[in-house]
Order: sequence, then structure tokens, then C-alpha cells
Amino acid sequence: MKFDIFLSICQTDVDGYLPSERVMFQNFFEQLKCADELGFETAWVAETHLSCQVQKENPGAVIPFFKGEIGLNTDILQLAHLAFKHTERIHIGSAIRNIVCNGGPVAHAEAVKTFLTLHELMGPKERNLQLGFAAGRFPFTNSAYGFNAKTELEKSSWEIIKNKYFQQATEIFLRLLKNESLASRNIETRYLSAKDYRDPKQWDQVRQNFSSFLDSSERIPLPQHWDFEKVGVIPFEAKLDRLKLTIGTHDPETQIIANQFLPVGVFNLSIVPEKVIAETHERMKANYHKAGGPWRRELMPRTVMIFLEDQPGKSDSENSQQAKAMAERAWRNYWSALEGTIDTEKVQQAVSNTIAGNWKEVLQQMKAKYHPEDRIMAWFDFNNHDNENVKTAMKTFIEKVARELQ
Repeated sequence: MKFDIFLSICQTDVDGYLPSERVMFQNFFEQLKCADELGFETAWVAETHLSCQVQKENPGAVIPFFKGEIGLNTDILQLAHLAFKHTERIHIGSAIRNIVCNGGPVAHAEAVKTFLTLHELMGPKERNLQLGFAAGRFPFTNSAYGFNAKTELEKSSWEIIKNKYFQQATEIFLRLLKNESLASRNIETRYLSAKDYRDPKQWDQVRQNFSSFLDSSERIPLPQHWDFEKVGVIPFEAKLDRLKLTIGTHDPETQIIANQFLPVGVFNLSIVPEKVIAETHERMKANYHKAGGPWRRELMPRTVMIFLEDQPGKSDSENSQQAKAMAERAWRNYWSALEGTIDTEKVQQAVSNTIAGNWKEVLQQMKAKYHPEDRIMAWFDFNNHDNENVKTAMKTFIEKVARELQ
């Protein structure tokens, strides 16, 4: 079993305390250094774009009751250079870099290749950039960059079409990383068809409204969202040996498409059902890019929210109760902030997907829930601004839980 850490830099109100941006970054770097010293393999850092607070001033606010910012890191590439400078061994990962905003996949391929060039020249050569990439969580972070429904066809099926455009972005991004020179006309055409719609009536309506678009196979070909002439992304001599790729989607087709070009792992969230996890492993065994060798369970890092208490002078029962109370309070605050209401059933379900208790309970829960060859992405700072508490939990986890599991 391998152990990574997830750091959110989430500037939200916790029990009336909202840290400044400076404090949030100071805490982040302290926790990063602590993780490095403890031996966590990779620090995955949340990446977000544009202010949630400002977006609340617009109609259709996505998180109207959330106070603060979902995350403060907007560029893992800048952050990674500084992180490598102040640590000794730990790898740095993005969770997750949005490749459809900020200029789209061409711009992101160029930025990553520039980073890799500078990293080789100036950085520690044995340290990896674990680049998780996806299409972003909130629509407003993409629409500011023109990634939204514009045509009537797009408006009719945007939830489906935006995923097709992400497939286009994935192909462009990965092929440019490989030093291919290409134009948008060289990217595979994506189609709308009956299989894309859960409700057959919706497809029938789209098919009827846009019948002039249908080809001989009863599909609707989609345009290339990114329209560009032949380009090559510099620096051409950037090496990919220190770049590890992971895609943030549970769409099977998109996972397979990515692995047509380069070896690409798959992200997993703590709330994903075990059935989906097992199916993903089986699918990737057959479709993982051959250049990456055989598929391994560690190529799907699993996010694990951990609430761990081991205070001296307290009994196992007291530490257990305190950890579980922290977990429930954190989830109540989270759902209240995101939705404005407290759904008791939702809170209980979320807590049941959380690892919480004294170190002995955490160890047993980990053994019961995870495969011995899984990669764990431990999350300690969820709804918690107590920097010392977070670092203590990290230390207890490594010294008492991780060593037993290993």
C-alpha cells in the first residue's frame, strides 16, 4: 500500500474562523514539509479557478451559502517549483488541473512542457510532477474562457456535448505533449448518438430538431471546439520521464481515449461505489497504454478523508468519540455551506464513507476498506484550520497506521 496526501488549501469558514490567504498558504507549506519528513510519496494539491465569492453576485450561484473560497491554488506548475525547492523527497501532484479553461488544451500542453524543461534544468531530477487533469468542477470557471453552450444543438445537450469536447481536449493535450504537430482538423471527430442519452425520448427530440445534421449512421457529428491551424508546442526537447498523468473522469470511454496516446491513470473519490472501482480496474487492465507497463492498482489513487485522534491522557474511547464528532461536524458544515440545508441522511452517508476514530479503529477501517496494493490519498485538512491538529494527525497516521499496513 502506498500513501500520498491531499492538501486542499480550502479557505472556508469553520466555526466562525476564516483564515487569511496568507495564513492558508503558510499552513499549506508547513503541512507539505511535514508530509515530506514523514515519508508521504506525493502531495496532491487541489486546483481551482476564479472566486466563488464573486460568482455568488451573479444569477445561478453554484454555491450560494459557501463562505470563502473552495481553493486558493490556481496553478500547480508555479506552486510545484516552490514546493520542490522547500522539500527533499516528496513528489507534487495536481488534483486536478483544468485543461479546458485558461486557454484550453494547447495552452496547457505548452505550460507543462515549459515546466518540465525548467524542472530538468533547475529542479531535483528524481522528483515527479503527478499531473491530474480534468474539465473542472464548476461551469462558471469554464464559461469565462468560452467553454459553454453557444449553438442550439449545444444548448439542447450540453451535459453530453461538454464531455465530448473534453475528449477532444484530452486528445489535443496528450498528442501535443508527445511532440506531435497537428491542427484541429487532425483531431478525431466526436458524435452524438442514441447511446449517449439515458432517456431515449431526449435523443428522439434532438434527432427530430436537428435532423439535417444526421449522417448515414444516424449520428450527429460535432465540430472541433478548439479551431486552430497546424501547431507545434515548444520546448520540443522537454522530457516526459518525470511527468505522470492521471485523468479525473469516471467516463469509461474518455479513460480509454486518453490511453490511446500516453499512459494515463484514473482518479478516484472516496464516495465512489466499490462496484465502479472494481470495473475501472478491470477496464484499465485491458486498455492502459502499453508504454506504462501492466496496469497496477496504485495507478488509481483513492481519496480518503481521515479524522484521527490520539491525544495523550485520553482513553481509546474518548479519542474515538472526539474523532467521530469532528467528522460529523465537518460534514454538517460542508453540506450546509454547499447547499444551505443540513440533510441528516446525506451527512450520515458521508460520515460512513469517512475514516474516523482512534488509531486502532482507523487501522481496522483501512484494512477492511482498501486493497493492500491501493494508493491512498489521505485528506486530513477537510474543514479543519487547526494546523497543529492536522500535522499531529498526519504524524500519528504514518507512525501507527501506515507502518502497520505496510
